[in-house]
Parts: sequence; structure tokens; C-alpha cells
Amino acid sequence: MTAVPVIKARGLNLTFQTNDGPVHALKDIDLDIEKGDFVSFIGPSGCGKTTFLRCIAALETPTGGELRVNGMSAEEARKARSYGYVFQAAGLYPWRTIAGNVKLPLEIMGYPRSEMDARVEKVLSLVDLEGFGKKFPWQLSGGMQQRASIARALAFDAEILLMDEPFGALDEIVRDKLNEELLKLWSATNKTIGFVTHSIPEAVYLSTKIVVMSPRPGRIHEVIESTLPRGPRPLDIRDSEEFLQIAHRVREGLRAGHAYDE
Repeated sequence: MTAVPVIKARGLNLTFQTNDGPVHALKDIDLDIEKGDFVSFIGPSGCGKTTFLRCIAALETPTGGELRVNGMSAEEARKARSYGYVFQAAGLYPWRTIAGNVKLPLEIMGYPRSEMDARVEKVLSLVDLEGFGKKFPWQLSGGMQQRASIARALAFDAEILLMDEPFGALDEIVRDKLNEELLKLWSATNKTIGFVTHSIPEAVYLSTKIVVMSPRPGRIHEVIESTLPRGPRPLDIRDSEEFLQIAHRVREGLRAGHAYDE
């Protein structure tokens, strides 16, 4: 029996109506994401990467086609708390401690206090923030704040983690470290991850699949299956011939994607 994809899109379209006329954000998106996949979406600005992620999260409503998340509609999956969402900015409340920020979705969902505390402790450990629960966001570096944001998305143990360019504003050294830590987190939890990025090395380093998108409107030009091992990936794997070949294929896909005419 074939497993049902965690995320399944067929002929997905989204057109925004604006004062200047319709804007075709997504066109004919066909994609399967399997359980435990780490899928990166890469493409030029305005190609629909974030829009597609927001459709999965029921933050945008497609105007055509089919989208299923855990076998449900995106809206049903949202109500079933099937995913956690990490935005580009950490979005932590400055008046709450780190533990208080991580605890917020659990409070909204009505978890018992004892279970909330246990979950917060567990996810802070997963993102290497033990001992920082009583700190406030302004006392942490940008990278640590983003790790706290990831912990918040993990707190209620959703099967799917959606990440919209979470490391884009960080310097390269911090970004490298968080890439390593994210892979360890993925390995430890077996979450299904959808990850938006503009960085070819980041997409290749992290992913089992790389979805190359083209502009005008957003279409999937190519889905590249990574041949890198799913297990530990040291940063120096980026110097390997295999890594460079995948990166070259992604780069060529991005160039070819620009050749589409509407």
C-alpha cells in the first residue's frame, strides 16, 4: 500500500485580485512531500515560495486546484494543529521570557501547566537553549531568538514544520551553525519540513528535495532529489564534488526557470 503524501498539491493556482488587475501568484503546482522529507523551495523574489507555504498553513486560499495536508484540507489541518510555522522574523513578545514565548501556543491550546512546563523544557533543550528560559528576547542574540522561535513552533509537537526563510537576516557564521543545528533537530524528531530560502548552498545542504520555482507566475520548474546522505552532514560536505554538482543543477534550474514566458 502506497503511503499518502503528507502534503499533496495538484494543479494548484492562486490569483490575487488587486486594483491594478489580477496577480497570478501560483500556477499549476503539482507536488508531493512525503513524511520525513526536508523540502526547500528556492527561486527569485516574487516566485510564490512563501505564498505556497502560506497556502499549506491556510494563511492564503488557493483559487484553483487541490491541496491536502495530512489527508485533510489545509483549513482542517490548521484546526488539527498539524504544523508549526517559523516566520522570517523571530516575532517574540519582548515582555515575555523565552519560556513564556515558547509556552504561548500551549496556553492558547489549554494544556495543563505541568505539561506545558515539561514541553517547554524539552523543546528548549532540542534547540540548545537550556538555561535561557528566564531570559527576555532582548537579552539573546538574533540567532538565539530564532532558535526560540523554532522551539515555539515545536512546542505542541506538530508533525510538519513550515519555515519561511528563518535564517535570511543572520550573518553567514551564525547561519551555518543554525543550519547544522536544524539538521540535528530534523534527525532527532523526523519532522516533515518545508523550508523557503534564497540561498543555493543552504537549500542543497539541508534538503532531501529542492523545489526550483520560476517567476511570472510561480511555477515549479524542477524538483531535484538530493543524493547526499540523510544522516549527519558536516559543513565541509559543501566542498564535495557531489554537493557542487547538485548546487550547479539548482543554479541551472533557476536560470532555465527565468526563460518561461507568460
